[in-house]
Amino acid sequence: MKSPFSFRNIALAVVGCGLIGGAVIAQTQPLPAIQWDVRRLDTLDRNVRRLERALIQRNNQVGEPLLVESDPELIALQGRVSQMDRRLQDMEATVQRVNGDIERLTFQLDESDRDNAALRSRLNDADARVERIESAAEDAARAAAAAEEAARGPRSPTGDAVSDLAAARAVTDPAASRAALEAVATNWPDTPSGKEAVWRIGDIIRATGDQAGAVQQYATALSGWPTLPWAGEVTLKLARGLEATNRDAQACAALGEYVRRYQATSTPALRAIATDTRTRAGCR
Repeated sequence: MKSPFSFRNIALAVVGCGLIGGAVIAQTQPLPAIQWDVRRLDTLDRNVRRLERALIQRNNQVGEPLLVESDPELIALQGRVSQMDRRLQDMEATVQRVNGDIERLTFQLDESDRDNAALRSRLNDADARVERIESAAEDAARAAAAAEEAARGPRSPTGDAVSDLAAARAVTDPAASRAALEAVATNWPDTPSGKEAVWRIGDIIRATGDQAGAVQQYATALSGWPTLPWAGEVTLKLARGLEATNRDAQACAALGEYVRRYQATSTPALRAIATDTRTRAGCR
């Protein structure tokens, strides 16, 4: 048998009194809305259980059975709390998964940074090596160009062998004159001007007292026994140089070439020089 004083009836009575009292209070001051959080729900649940125990004790004293029914609104509210708790647990699991993913991504990012640093270091080393190779190639190219320029010899001042020789002969300083004649001999080696520059260098060397060096220049100029107008005179210079360096036999041989090749077209002065040199060398 249900007691007329069920928990629902008692709760409704309490709520009714509260509404009446609240209506009276509301006429004077509005109450703030209740914010149902976990703490408030726990407090409400404890108060309801305390009220249930009080009613049960009261019923035991009276001796009439008391049927306590749960409030459907409270059950619905508890269901919502359970649903929110499950959603919160799901969110916590999701956050944990996201944190794990973030940790893995952070580790991978650190690995990528280290790999990038290593690659950057290797790239810098490669750039430095390429720069050194390019610098060495440029130095080699400049050296090759300089060697090629040196192989070509000094540049011709006029672009003409005869004019270069005339300009060199016009120089009065012996050292400068020799340098100019050497340039002519280098730039025009197979021309009459080039050969003449060679024996004129011999004259400059002989003036310094170096007879042996002069003989070398005269012999070079007479290579092949040229038929140029100066060939007879240079042959006699060669013979005199050989005689002065105590090479009488070679001097006599040079005089023999003079007689065969150049004496017929020589001046009396050159013939006299030849006779004097023959006597000095003791030629037969």
